[in-house]
Amino acid sequence: MIKGIRPLLRGSTYSGALFAAGGVLVSLPPLPIALLPLLAWKSAPEGAQIVVVLALWAALIGLMGLARITRRALIVSARRLLRVPLPDPVAARRSVSSDRWRTPLWLLVHVALGWTGALMSAGLFLAGLTLPFGADVELSLHDWAVRPKAGWERGLVALGCLLLAATVCAVMTATLRRLAPGLLGPSPGELLALAAERELRLAERNRLAHELHDSIGHTLTATTIQAAVAGEMLSADPVAARAALRSIEESARAALEDLDYVLGVLREEKAEAASTRTLADLPELFDRLRHAGAVVEPGLSGDLAQVQGTLSRAAYRILQEGLTNALRHGAGGPIEVRVAAAPDELALSVVNRTGAGTSAVPGLGAFPTSGHGLPGLAERVRLLHGEFEAGQVGPRHWRLAVRLPVRLSA
Repeated sequence: MIKGIRPLLRGSTYSGALFAAGGVLVSLPPLPIALLPLLAWKSAPEGAQIVVVLALWAALIGLMGLARITRRALIVSARRLLRVPLPDPVAARRSVSSDRWRTPLWLLVHVALGWTGALMSAGLFLAGLTLPFGADVELSLHDWAVRPKAGWERGLVALGCLLLAATVCAVMTATLRRLAPGLLGPSPGELLALAAERELRLAERNRLAHELHDSIGHTLTATTIQAAVAGEMLSADPVAARAALRSIEESARAALEDLDYVLGVLREEKAEAASTRTLADLPELFDRLRHAGAVVEPGLSGDLAQVQGTLSRAAYRILQEGLTNALRHGAGGPIEVRVAAAPDELALSVVNRTGAGTSAVPGLGAFPTSGHGLPGLAERVRLLHGEFEAGQVGPRHWRLAVRLPVRLSA
C-alpha cells in the first residue's frame, strides 16, 4: 500500500507531469494551420474533417521534431523535469533514416500524453476541489453514474478525484521516463560517435601524459641531482657549483616551455608550437646530464639529419626517458648512449650500471618509482611500428634498446 502511493508523494512526479503538459504548448502553434482544410472543405462529413485535421496536425508536429534544436531542447527539459540521465546529442558520422524519426515519434507521443493527461488530471482536480462546496452534481462515465450526497460521501468522492488526478500524473511521468531513453537517448550512430570521441580524448590524454612524464620528469630528476651537486661543491669548487646552478636554470626554462605547450592543449587553445626538441638537441641534453655529475659516453653514427619530424622528436623523448631512468636507478659509472641512423632504420640504446655501486651524487636519496616510464615508452614505440626491448644485460648492466623504421614521410 505504501509503495503504491509513494510515487504520488514525490515532487519529481509532478515535475514530470509539468513536462508532459509542455506537449500541449508545443502542439498549439501548428494547430491553426491544421484547421485550414475546414475552410476549404466545409461540405465534407464531420468524421472526415476530424481525420484530416488530426492527420495534418500530427504531420506538422512531426516536422517540428526533425529540427536539431528541437531535439536538444527536449533532451535538456527531459533531464531537468523527468530526471532522466540523457547525454547531449553528438554528430554521428552516419545518419540512419530510422534514427531521424525517433524525435518526431517522441514529440507525437509527448503531445498525445500531454493532451490526454492534462484534460483528465485537470478535470479530476477541479472536481475534487468543487465537489465539497458545489450543488448537487452527477459524475458519469458511459453507463456508469454516481450522484454523491452532501456530507461525507461527497468528501470521499472528492478525495478519490484528487487521488485519481495524482495517479494520472504519475502514469504520465512513468510512461515518458520509460520511453525517453529509447527515443531521446543516443542512437547506435551517436553511440559510435561518442565512443570515437572518448577514444580521441583518451589518446590525447595519454599523449600529454607521456610528454609530461618524459620532459618534466627528466627535468625534475636532473635538477634534483644538479642541486645536490651544487650543494656538495659549494665550498670546495664554487665554479662547478655555479655551473650546476646555471644548468638548473636552463633545465627549468626548458621544462616551462614544455609545460606551456601541454597546458595550452589542455585548455583547448591553439598551442604556439608542438614540442620541437629533436635529435639535433642531444648535445644540450648530454651537457645538462654532465652538469648533474653523470658520465655520458655518446656514440652517434649515420646521418641523423635524415631523421626528421615526428620520428626525430619521438627518438629524443625515448633517449631522454632512458637517461632519466639511468640517473634515477643506476648505480653510478658511465652511461652509454648509442644512436645509429641507417637509411631504413633508427637504432637507439642506453646502457647503465645496476646493482651495488657509487651513485653519481654522494648522499642523494633514492627516487620514487611510478611504474609508468617503461610502459609509456613501449606504447610510444608501438605506435611508431618499432621494436622495444628493456632489461638486465649481464649481472651489472641495464639496457634499453629501440629500433624504429625510418620513412621518408616521418
